[in-house]
Amino acid sequence: MDVLIVMATTIAYVYSVLIMVVNIILKLDSPMTFFDVPPMLFLFIALGRWLENVAKGKTSQALKKLMSLQPLQGVLVKLDERGKIIEEQVILAQLIQRGDLLKVVPGETIPTDGRIVDGTTTCDESLITGESMPVDKAVGAQVVGGTKNLVGSIIMQATHVGQETALKQIIKLVEDAQTSKAPIQELADKIAGVFVPFILIISFATWLIYVIIGYTAYDSLKKHSSYGGSNMTHYSQSEIVFELAFRYSITVLSVACPCALGLATPTAVMVATGVGAASGILIKGGEPLELARKVRTIVFDKTGTITKGKPCVVDKQIFIEDDDHLTLDRMLAIAATAESGSEHPLALAIQNECKQRFRTEQKGQCLDFKATWGYGLFARVTGIDCLIPESDTQRSYTVLIGNREWMVRHNLNVSDRIDRAMSIHEQDGHTAVLVGIDNKLAGMFAIADEIKPTAPLTIFALQSLGLHTILLTGDNIKTARAIAAKVGIKSVYAEVLPTQKERFISKLKEKMDPNEKIAMVGDGINDSPALARADVGIAVGSGTDVAVEAASIVLIRDELFDVVTAILLSKKTIWRIWINFIFAIGYNTIAIPIAAGVLIPANIHLKPWMASAAMALSSISVVLSSLLLRYFRKPEIRTYENSSYRQWCTTMSANIEVHRGIENVVGTSQRTSPTSSRSGTSSKLSQLLVDAVSTFVKQSFGEKVKSKLTTTTTTMDDNIGLI
Repeated sequence: MDVLIVMATTIAYVYSVLIMVVNIILKLDSPMTFFDVPPMLFLFIALGRWLENVAKGKTSQALKKLMSLQPLQGVLVKLDERGKIIEEQVILAQLIQRGDLLKVVPGETIPTDGRIVDGTTTCDESLITGESMPVDKAVGAQVVGGTKNLVGSIIMQATHVGQETALKQIIKLVEDAQTSKAPIQELADKIAGVFVPFILIISFATWLIYVIIGYTAYDSLKKHSSYGGSNMTHYSQSEIVFELAFRYSITVLSVACPCALGLATPTAVMVATGVGAASGILIKGGEPLELARKVRTIVFDKTGTITKGKPCVVDKQIFIEDDDHLTLDRMLAIAATAESGSEHPLALAIQNECKQRFRTEQKGQCLDFKATWGYGLFARVTGIDCLIPESDTQRSYTVLIGNREWMVRHNLNVSDRIDRAMSIHEQDGHTAVLVGIDNKLAGMFAIADEIKPTAPLTIFALQSLGLHTILLTGDNIKTARAIAAKVGIKSVYAEVLPTQKERFISKLKEKMDPNEKIAMVGDGINDSPALARADVGIAVGSGTDVAVEAASIVLIRDELFDVVTAILLSKKTIWRIWINFIFAIGYNTIAIPIAAGVLIPANIHLKPWMASAAMALSSISVVLSSLLLRYFRKPEIRTYENSSYRQWCTTMSANIEVHRGIENVVGTSQRTSPTSSRSGTSSKLSQLLVDAVSTFVKQSFGEKVKSKLTTTTTTMDDNIGLI
């Protein structure tokens, strides 16, 4: 746009100087000049830029709110041996070190991320996590810097400081996202690349046409000259013709606005990422924001995603009947000691059961620990007398803990009786873990992981949007089917090892249409490669760990329904970008011919200063259009709890396809959800919109740019209902 402004002002000024000098030399009357055009152009451009920057400033309001949360200071305390405060000192927040003890009274801001060591309170975390309700905090709970302490006084220990805090990481992610480019911006860049040369050609053509008309049909043209009036006879035909030609040529340069195209995408991305951050959804740039709209298949990990990720032991059984020495308590003590070297959720469940049963953190000694992902572990255990009396305190146990295949691998027979006992729990969605002690299959733990309350509603909402959902889990077929039946997922891939999840995503991509994208939803613990491989990786419930590198979208809250919000925000944003594009192209399509004088027969024409004002307003209008995204609101869960959902719940356990492993990956390009219905009118409307824009671009800028537009035809109809 700057090129066009410079051209318009330069031509106006140079022409005015030349015509004035010529008239002085020839001692003619004062000519009609354009000396008023450059200052008027610069005035309206400056005014437009100022208004545009004011409007753009509002696009980053969410980021400003986050930055305003940064605490300035904290109260550093020292405690005596009894935990009493003996010294207090107010220090700047940037001077806080990891491990410092800090006092926070009601009404104050938490100075940094940390853990409560004394006291209880309630914190307002709404501006960081999007959680509207205050959150209760007790000793051991994590608190987030920048949140508000509402009720009680607490002593906290700093765990993350400076750039490591969640608030700093969120601010950085939002800043990076707001300055990143969405792929759709490439379309605007291509159009803008040929726009300026195109306008220069149109401007020159306008000048040339008026010169030709002026010398061939002078009488019909001269009445529109600025020389009009009683003194018109004092001016020559050439002066009148060239004044008209330069005026309309300059007006064309002034009215053209490539800036509106350039602002269409970045302003919408800035607003959308800010809105997402305010809702606890961190979108890492314009690319995932655009790709999320094109998602047709969503793959869910089970543990920590569909379920709460906090499994507990619900049943224990002994299979050895002729060994009085082996009791349930002894098996629990041995298994918990063997699992002490593992961080697997099932291992933690056994350890927690041991802690509750024996009321102690102590365990025996674990030696030669070896774990095989997806199967189980091997270990030698000794010293369990700290948990249960042992006649031989030096006794050592050889321990195997894992699934059926793990036991078979180590030559332990899984009898029909044991298999039936496992199946009973697996049909209820529990995980049955076998325990082998000293080369005997000793017993079993049944471990349950509670399903998240909003999981079924989330699946229903996604299927209502026409998305296909898949459950990907390492559990056996029976457990996987039971979990899928409880949440309404129809396609299940069970017994998938963590190392195979990335390969599954790759194979699924091969089966699908290239224009249809895949999202992977996980907790970012053992599914990071799959999150990175998917077109859109969504990490759920990351809490203060917002820098999950593998994920392109991070949900701070442990709320699965935020996946629906992220998809809807993406659709709304891309639809708003297309509205901006259509408006920007439509403005130039209408304004340029008017500026060139096609409405002269109707006595309608623009002066250069009017054209510059219209150009400035067009940019402002695009920014204001993007600002409408600020009114996007997260969908309320209760709006989905309708009769359709209740009817869907009655059939959600039917027609479930379960696959073992990843050998038979089925593409989802041809699948359609029975709950999704697309309006034929919407599809026709979207097609008409795309065709209209494509035709204009093709005629103006060539086939290559037009092809970029037409790739969106298949997905644009999804967005019609979001206007």
